[in-house]
Amino acid sequence: MARIPYADPDVPERRALVDRIRAERGDLLHLYRMLLHSGPVAEGWLGYLTAVRHHMKLSGALREMVIMLVAHLNGAPYEAEQHAPIARKEGVTEEQLAALPRWESSDRFDPRERAVLAYTQAMTRDIHVSDEIFAAVRLHFDEEGIVELTAAVAAYNMVSRFLEALQIHSHDAT
Repeated sequence: MARIPYADPDVPERRALVDRIRAERGDLLHLYRMLLHSGPVAEGWLGYLTAVRHHMKLSGALREMVIMLVAHLNGAPYEAEQHAPIARKEGVTEEQLAALPRWESSDRFDPRERAVLAYTQAMTRDIHVSDEIFAAVRLHFDEEGIVELTAAVAAYNMVSRFLEALQIHSHDAT
C-alpha cells in the first residue's frame, strides 16, 4: 500500500492535466495518481518522460532494456510490471528479459546491448561511470545517442526511486 493516499483525479483543478495524462499514456496509472498531488511536478514529469519514451532516437528496445535493468537493480517491481509488455512490443525477447538480472554472464546480448547494460548498471549502482565503460558506449553512440542514453538511465532511476520511496504498487486500490 502506498505511504500516502493517491490524489483524487476528479478534483476540478486537475481535470485538464488528468485528460492530458490519459491522452499521452492511455490511462491514469498509479504513478500519475500520486504525482497529481503536485500539478507542477506531474506536468514536468509527464513532459520529460514523454520526451524520453517517445521523442528520442534511442531505439525502443535499448530504452526498455535500460528501464528493465534499472527496475531490477533498484528493486522496483511496479516499474518492471509496467514496462515488461512494452519491452516485448519493442523487440526485447523473453530470453533477454529473463537474462537481464545476470546479463554479464549471458550470451543473449550483442556488444552494443552489453555496453548499454554496463553503462546503465554503473550509473545506477555506482553513479560514476568508469572511462572503460564510457569508451565501450562511445564505440556505439554519437553525442546525441550518449545524451539520450544517459537521460533514459537517469530518468528511470528517478522513477524507481519515487515509486519505492512512496511504496507505489500496481495492486494498490486507488
